[in-house]
Amino acid sequence: MISFIYIYSPRNISIMYFLNFFYRGNILLREFPTDTLFDVNAIVAHKSHKLNFIKWISLIFDCSSEKIEHAHLYFFHCKLALDLTQQCRRTLMDRPLTTLNIHVFVKTMKAPLLTEVAEDPQQVSTVHFQLGLPLVFIVSQQATYEADKRTAEWVAWRLLGKAGVLLLLRYLIWLMFIEVAVEYLVLHDIDLIIFHVENNMHTEEIQEDEDDDVEGPDLDVQDDEVAETVYRDRKRQLPLELTVELTEETFNVTVMASDSIVLFYAAWHAVSMAFLQSYIDVAVKLKGTSTLLLTRINCADWSDVCTKQNVTDFPAVKMYREGKNPVSYAGMLGAEDLLKFIQLNRISCPVNIASTQEAEEYLSGELYKDLVAYSNVSVLGLFSPGMTAAKEDFTEAGNYLKGYVITGIYSEDDIWILSNKYAATLPALLLARHKESKIESIPLAGTHMQDIVQIVTNALLETFPEITVENLPVYLRLQKPLLILFSDGSINPQYRKAILTLAKQKYLDSLTPCWLNVKNTPVGRGVLQAYFGPLPPLPAIVLVNLHSDGQVFAFPSDQSVTEHNLALWLKKLEAGLENHITILSAQEWKPPLPAYDFLSMMDAATSQNPTKKVPKCVKESDVQESDKEQHEEDKPAVRKEPIETLRIKHWNRNNWFKQAEKSFRHDKEL
Repeated sequence: MISFIYIYSPRNISIMYFLNFFYRGNILLREFPTDTLFDVNAIVAHKSHKLNFIKWISLIFDCSSEKIEHAHLYFFHCKLALDLTQQCRRTLMDRPLTTLNIHVFVKTMKAPLLTEVAEDPQQVSTVHFQLGLPLVFIVSQQATYEADKRTAEWVAWRLLGKAGVLLLLRYLIWLMFIEVAVEYLVLHDIDLIIFHVENNMHTEEIQEDEDDDVEGPDLDVQDDEVAETVYRDRKRQLPLELTVELTEETFNVTVMASDSIVLFYAAWHAVSMAFLQSYIDVAVKLKGTSTLLLTRINCADWSDVCTKQNVTDFPAVKMYREGKNPVSYAGMLGAEDLLKFIQLNRISCPVNIASTQEAEEYLSGELYKDLVAYSNVSVLGLFSPGMTAAKEDFTEAGNYLKGYVITGIYSEDDIWILSNKYAATLPALLLARHKESKIESIPLAGTHMQDIVQIVTNALLETFPEITVENLPVYLRLQKPLLILFSDGSINPQYRKAILTLAKQKYLDSLTPCWLNVKNTPVGRGVLQAYFGPLPPLPAIVLVNLHSDGQVFAFPSDQSVTEHNLALWLKKLEAGLENHITILSAQEWKPPLPAYDFLSMMDAATSQNPTKKVPKCVKESDVQESDKEQHEEDKPAVRKEPIETLRIKHWNRNNWFKQAEKSFRHDKEL
């Protein structure tokens, strides 16, 4: 009789085996055609025929009465069933369903339930010990042997798949020296044994997760921080049902039927998977509030579709509207910026303003007050009716800036009313800054589309912004030295007023003034330590020249932050009268580990381990001897492999092997 595994999933789909090779132990019994594996009925029919499944189906309990929310894996011990009326005893696998965990689970199910030993525990080696599981020795004496054995068997059933249970016959041992790490316990309740083992296993799993967060020269840690973050978040359950998954058959139909936004990603690409989390976060925020359909397509599966849509980089986001060309998203790969892009695309830019009254409502933010939270600047182009070329350039710039800022255009006969009110020389731009309740005019004479885009882009930047991880790249593109005020919380209004006054007086035109709240952006403390060593008292003002010599200058901490003191300090810097506190290294930022030369590693591995011919079938009589020889070969081979071979082995192994391997090494060391 054959014991077998059954997997129950929330969709009531039962799968017995996954591969198209059927084994009993190490013996290949039958190979099935690959094309039959994609049909559930074919899988069940083939496996049922080989296992005489119909004969044994009555032994399995009816799981339809159980509430199954997640996939379960059971092992049925049908060898213990005496007749067809008796149900098989079952053991539930309570660890995550990974290939390695399933392998360990099956191995322990086939191992002896209880082992009696009389030798030194240091010399005992069982399947459980080889798999990195703990061993529980229950000490017995001759007078209570039968009772101790029954107790040990009961404990073994409770710990099946979690630990190995051995009955240590103390009355057969004359003298024993134990050199391995052993924990001695006197437990008066059998349940305490179960609790102690299970609790220790849970503690070790938590400790392993904490150890993974510690940086070190471990070759198993990926040198790509994005990939490592994706790996650590692999167990996070995303509500993917909030987005529609597209295929080659459904792409055109879905995109043409409704206004859609499509995420093009690749499942093997770490940045794609990281951005997928942000994309789902946006879907959560827009749930029930947007008529836009959020969809996604895996370009690893449907490369032809992505190629036809001119997608060559991942991830990519495009917005599709009926009768219009798709709009590509080019902002930061985060939920906040993507949400802003989607919301600002609700209106067609540039908006045609019909009257001066509507223009005033537009400039005050009342016309699109629900969008002011996503764009604190509104841009209005003023043109006389005959300025055709200038209007075309502005319209083209408005289309380019769609999703990043609200743009409008007014070109009626009464344009002179707005021109006189805001002292604008036509053609002109009116920039309405809603937070500051300020409107400024910029002449557009002689400008083209690219010039208008640059003017608007610069206007979107704040004069004295708070620097965050997300917006830092935007201000670094200006290629100016950074004048940073570090603050432990909200900035003092007097400091803000002093710096804004200097900016208005053109003292700071060659600099980028900004401030950083170390409470909102904790990495700021690390930046200060890199500049000063010990953390200085806050607030602290520094000038950092990142784009030339890397020198860092500190505003004197004994001086108050006033317009006069700041202006005097800046003049000394310009005259070369101030000394820098440190110079930032000009070395390139490289990965912590060197790149892998896969070809040389493969050649080295091949020369060290020549290819061996493996027979297609193994005789049952040779299985035990072959396993023994293989075990003896593998043990020294691991120690003799060169470092390059070991590294490529670790790198190529799937990520879900990593946790278990570390656990095994840790347990064996103990």
